[in-house]
Amino acid sequence: MPQTMLTLSTRGQGLYEFTEKAAAFVAGAGQEEGLLTLFVQHTSCSLLIQENADPDVKHDLKAFFARIVPPTSDPAMGWVTHRDEGPDDMPAHIKSALTQVSIGIPVSGGRLALGTWQGLYLFEHRDRPHRRNIILHLGA
Repeated sequence: MPQTMLTLSTRGQGLYEFTEKAAAFVAGAGQEEGLLTLFVQHTSCSLLIQENADPDVKHDLKAFFARIVPPTSDPAMGWVTHRDEGPDDMPAHIKSALTQVSIGIPVSGGRLALGTWQGLYLFEHRDRPHRRNIILHLGA
């Protein structure tokens, strides 16, 4: 069964689309039907299937998560004890727990069975740049 690792470089918090890279992996595998499983190997980012037509969606999602989980420097986060890696670290873990680190997408006709406006995103929850590993596995 085909498998690969995709490494994405981030520039800080936000959504980073990688739909084309995943679609190219599926096309290169030559498999007509199956299930593409995506898994990110980190605890401070996550994976999303989200609209990829209007950039306001990305902006609003980032703003929403910043409101519900502010940095630990915010007085509302005084209860947080894990602060070793900066004010964005524990909030990043919480955001990751609220979203998902693994996604399954059907493959039909040799293509990802995504809807018209759906795209695959790495949702980076940390402020500084990171290199994030995503494993792509195409099962029968």
